[in-house]
Amino acid sequence: MNKLPQQDALFQQVSQLIQQARQQIQRSVNTAMVQIYWQIGNLIIEHEQQGESRAAYGKQQLEQLSARLSAEFGKGFDVTNLRNMRRFYEAFPIRETVSLELSWSHYNHLARIENPSAREWYQQEAVQQGWSVRALERQISVLYYERLLASQDKASVEAEAKTNTQLLAQQPQDYLRDPYILDFLNLDSARYQEADLEQGIINNLQQFLLELGKGFAFVERQQRIRTEDQDFYIDLVFYNFKLKCFLLIDLKLGKLSHQDVGQMDTYIRIYDQHKKSDDDNATIGLILCSQKSEAVVKYSILTDSEQMFAAKYLPYLPSEAELKHELERERAWVQQQLGANDEE
Repeated sequence: MNKLPQQDALFQQVSQLIQQARQQIQRSVNTAMVQIYWQIGNLIIEHEQQGESRAAYGKQQLEQLSARLSAEFGKGFDVTNLRNMRRFYEAFPIRETVSLELSWSHYNHLARIENPSAREWYQQEAVQQGWSVRALERQISVLYYERLLASQDKASVEAEAKTNTQLLAQQPQDYLRDPYILDFLNLDSARYQEADLEQGIINNLQQFLLELGKGFAFVERQQRIRTEDQDFYIDLVFYNFKLKCFLLIDLKLGKLSHQDVGQMDTYIRIYDQHKKSDDDNATIGLILCSQKSEAVVKYSILTDSEQMFAAKYLPYLPSEAELKHELERERAWVQQQLGANDEE
């Protein structure tokens, strides 16, 4: 009769040990990243001051350094991230002001704040309130500091901020999906970017498009594209030889939002600028939103290419109705395979 309480006690003790060990590992990796990236930023600045101007340095030595580091330690040391480290050191030149309670991803957002007072305030709030990276990004984007200074009703502004940060609290899977941590450890980030359901749907969609026989060639999954301010991951990238254009596919488990459409437009612009050759046609985006009750499919193309899309592209592309049917079928099949229930 006492076996069940004893088993419960054993379970609680083992669970506590595992949680403590995971937290220690997370803190250790975050601490190492922050310390090392600050030091790298420091070394880059010192080297610049001893040599050529920053502009010349950024074009030459920094690229050479990145190439050698990337060959030795992986893609976490590309030119963009080295610039992030330099910016980090410039924003926090006094080592004692760098709190190790925040992660590298926190500091990557903080370092972009030009106002030193605002930067310091956001840093202190992130530490004191235990903000996740997403919560910090949210508060910066809605100008929480500036609105708090300007508002005569500070209590309502603070209450709104508290609600937002609670909704965006850190989840264990967020840590495992942080691309900076995965790059630092030289792990394959694509394996961790999507849940099993998403991965299953993407697997089937990839095969579905390749079997259409309409000129699709697979390029890459979870392809990372970078801007100066942010990293983006595209779920699936194809090239169509008949249309001579790229097709970018983004899968969302949830409702289609204006933010999703705007994000796809950003992907297309970046791709047209950096990936498309002169003889390629305009890039196409495809947003797939899979919910438990229904699916939403939307093609996306920049305004100046809409006429070409209607006249030339549609005969070679599956219709939105076909894709919706396929998406619903695939979700049901994957859930059955996973034994999943009530994902949404």
